[in-house]
Amino acid sequence: MWVQEKYQKAIAFAGYAHKNQLVPGKEYNYIVHVSNVAAEIARLIMIENIGDEDLAIQCALLHDVIEDTNTKIDDIKNEFGEKVLNGILALTKNDNIIKENRIKDSLERIKEQGKEIACVKMADRITNLQRPPKYWKKEKIKKYMAESIIIYDELKGYSIFLGNRLKDKIKEYEKYLYNNQI
Repeated sequence: MWVQEKYQKAIAFAGYAHKNQLVPGKEYNYIVHVSNVAAEIARLIMIENIGDEDLAIQCALLHDVIEDTNTKIDDIKNEFGEKVLNGILALTKNDNIIKENRIKDSLERIKEQGKEIACVKMADRITNLQRPPKYWKKEKIKKYMAESIIIYDELKGYSIFLGNRLKDKIKEYEKYLYNNQI
């Protein structure tokens, strides 16, 4: 069972790091997104053996702090340890790679980290497959859905539950391509 104090420490850290950030296209704080990703992981833990539950929960809460805030790598390492840092780094896009290759690179790094981190990536994408921001064009929605299918294809074997959730969310998201649901 995961340790509540580790959850509390990670959510407080994430809340501070994302304090001035809103969910893109929404009117609420980004901490809602990371909380939803952690909720997907908490639900998974009740259904399947995930391995290191604390690692998965902490990485779910912290997965965007390096990519989207001014948080330093050393701050993560000092507060949460190298294992959590490595998970977060695997979940962080490498901006030094051309955009078309970023998802493949990220998925390879995620798979090297194992089930916990693969599950966080699926939980993140499940959470992101909501109504797209109004300013997204159809082409962006199409690319996001195609990327989601790649994530599903590459990671579905790590969790039957999350694989099925992701597949269902992709199917549901498809409506944004074909009608004016945005």
